[in-house]
Amino acid sequence: MPAVTVENPLTLPRVSAPADAVPRPALAVSTAPSGFEGEGFPVRRAFAGIDYKNLDPFIMMDQMGEVEYAPGEAKGTPWHPHRGFETVTYLIDGTFVHQDSHGGGGVINGGDTQWMTAGSGLLHIEAPPEELVVTGGLFHGLQLWVNLPKSDKMMPPKYQDIGGGQVRLLTSADGGALIRLIAGDLDGHAGPGATHTPITMMHVSLNPGAEVTLPWRPDFNALAYALAGRGTAGPSGRPFSTGQTVVFGKGDSVTIKADEKQESRSPNFEFVLLGGQPIREPMMQYGPFVMNTHAELAQAFDDFQAGRLGRIPAGA
Repeated sequence: MPAVTVENPLTLPRVSAPADAVPRPALAVSTAPSGFEGEGFPVRRAFAGIDYKNLDPFIMMDQMGEVEYAPGEAKGTPWHPHRGFETVTYLIDGTFVHQDSHGGGGVINGGDTQWMTAGSGLLHIEAPPEELVVTGGLFHGLQLWVNLPKSDKMMPPKYQDIGGGQVRLLTSADGGALIRLIAGDLDGHAGPGATHTPITMMHVSLNPGAEVTLPWRPDFNALAYALAGRGTAGPSGRPFSTGQTVVFGKGDSVTIKADEKQESRSPNFEFVLLGGQPIREPMMQYGPFVMNTHAELAQAFDDFQAGRLGRIPAGA
């Protein structure tokens, strides 16, 4: 971890919050419970137990792995439907193959992001390639669900494949942080992800003992999830570590500091920082469907049962 890096961060553009920025307090820290997804691969449910008012426009996020598969163990998800939201799959280690009933698909490697706008609906599968199944190997990634506003829920499905080489690489004022901006704007720098719901998403590697303070849109919420290591959040230095999520309060800057001593498996404090503009509409979820009303959920289920969300391609 991670796949995308640079030898000298000081060669990158530097970002920092203005001196008069209002720091966002760390309101709460929650620990992600563990579970299994798809055909049985391990996940941490990063947002479990967090009030939706603090998540909007995000719905859920799973940390997939980190797991070292033995030969024959690698697992994925079978064909399944989606409607009404976007899935953002960010792979840190390993390889995943995705395919949908609209003809979209491709291979996601370490450092890549696959952005799928389900919109009006489709069928989708994500599976490890045959090589990973045969040989085994490391698998680690994230899947984030981003809600769509009512006006966009029935838009045509769309894919974005964002290669690791496309992410915007930035650093902090002293070079102690490597920032991989996947989507949104940070201090005038834009990530490659095109979002229907305004969000910002980045993966940050913070050197032991280093601190980063970033400008943050005051109309966005702010969340940080620790992938590996330990550190503190906010001006009060609230501790959080691997598998924990920080919910920030209001303000226009976010501060995170890495502990001087990190875990042996990861030299740096690795975390995902994300925020978005709340949609502030009713949100109803039933499994892979995210709509505004119970009636719309029932219609989505009926459409799926009737084959109106697509058919599994022949030979798949």
